[in-house]
Amino acid sequence: MTAVATPPVTEQRTTTAGPPRRYDAERLFNRVALGALIAFALLWLVPLAWALATSVRPAQEVVTDPTNWFTAHPTLSAYGDIFDAGKLPYWYANSFITSILTTALTVVAASLAAFALSQTRFRTRRAAFVVLLAGIMIPGQVLMIPQFLALQSVGLLLNTYWGVVLPQVPNVVAVFVFKQFFDGIPRELIDAARADGAGWLRTYRQIVMPISRPVISAVTIFVFVGVWNNFLWPLLVVTDPEMMTLPVGLTSVQDVFGVPYAQLMASAVLGAVPLLAVFLLFQRRIVEGIAGTGLK
Repeated sequence: MTAVATPPVTEQRTTTAGPPRRYDAERLFNRVALGALIAFALLWLVPLAWALATSVRPAQEVVTDPTNWFTAHPTLSAYGDIFDAGKLPYWYANSFITSILTTALTVVAASLAAFALSQTRFRTRRAAFVVLLAGIMIPGQVLMIPQFLALQSVGLLLNTYWGVVLPQVPNVVAVFVFKQFFDGIPRELIDAARADGAGWLRTYRQIVMPISRPVISAVTIFVFVGVWNNFLWPLLVVTDPEMMTLPVGLTSVQDVFGVPYAQLMASAVLGAVPLLAVFLLFQRRIVEGIAGTGLK
């Protein structure tokens, strides 16, 4: 018998594929996005931290070295000066009242208008929506003089809460946000409610609004912050110190003190504290509202 020679077995090297390029690209994008987020966070937080640090420094130190962040003798005298010179409790109360009233009326009015444009059918619906969007291009400052003259002709709304609230209720952006959300509601749901005998108002109240909590939260927070920070319109319609809102009142206190930076920064901190509290309490609602409405 002859032995058959078998060829030697050569080992085949198996090469393992490295991490996919797509994964590397996503990781790089996440790092860049994180870096940009940190940069923007610092951009917003550094001025606020500097204002807080300046507000607790003695006035003489601020005058001699305004750029220094630290002090060996922190004091709250600037806040005491603000409380003594102004009517801070009145201003806080006025800002809360006007902001809450304006926000509530804006949510109701904007949601009703958006519901009519989104779910009802009438001839001039699209034209009305186009005209409504055109209002976004008109600066609010252009309308202030006609609005002020209208309130002055009435004579009863100056130096009142309603004089501050009513002109701020129409909000085209809020209508647009509500409409975009309502457009995503299945039409079958509305038709089923109508088939069961529900009127338009009942459909709006019992069907549409309960499922619109994310957009309601988003609009509520954005409108509240905008009204709270509004300075020009309350400055025009309010002259009574006890009826001033917080931004207007703090400006009058700054006029009393001249330009002392400690009191100026204390005023900025006092004006920002309520908004920071609102954000910390409702930050989850803000994120859900933005995600639910499709805002970018």
